[in-house]
Amino acid sequence: MSEESVEIVRAAMDAWNRGDWDETLQHAAPDIVLDNSMNAGEWRGVHEGPDQVKRAFQMLTEAWQSVHIEISEFIEADESVLVTRQKARFVGRDGIELPGPTRSGWLWKLRGGKIVFVATYNDLDEALKAAGLRE
Repeated sequence: MSEESVEIVRAAMDAWNRGDWDETLQHAAPDIVLDNSMNAGEWRGVHEGPDQVKRAFQMLTEAWQSVHIEISEFIEADESVLVTRQKARFVGRDGIELPGPTRSGWLWKLRGGKIVFVATYNDLDEALKAAGLRE
């Protein structure tokens, strides 16, 4: 795993926070898979290919005035990058703010500089386990 992979994921998360889905998926492989099966709502499930992944991201964010994920750290693990977050901030169209999970993570797997898999976890311990960092 190289620093290049971390920078690809960092750029994707920055673009995600801006709602720039094309930039978020700039380095996506044609067969990218997004696994949101641990979440609730319309975007729950497994989404395959850049178009479905983009739509899932849109479904999560379109009901809100803004959504922002504050990144705590990027952890390299084999061919993966685990993004842990301190908090997610969801602001509704009426201005009401809802806190998101604070101990969560997104697992990004890359192959040849391309993002092939992303999984979201509302529990950081599960994300660490999925990345092979805990038993």
